[in-house]
Amino acid sequence: MSDGLKSAVQRKMSFWQTLRAVAWSFFGVRKSADYEKDVSQLNPVHLIIAGLIGAAVFVTVLVLLVRWVISSGVAA
Repeated sequence: MSDGLKSAVQRKMSFWQTLRAVAWSFFGVRKSADYEKDVSQLNPVHLIIAGLIGAAVFVTVLVLLVRWVISSGVAA
């Protein structure tokens, strides 16, 4: 493993802070100062896991919403 990758994996941001950053990114409402801070402190492994969790939650919510609309008869 290269020194750059080792240092990136050992960054100080916690997993919960990474989840929060990913959640705000899904909405697209990040301040540039917060974005710069996140880029310098996010752990890439946490970021990938949080992104996968965020995508899974997003898809699940969409599927549940579609099922609810179809079962309520609104779509008919």
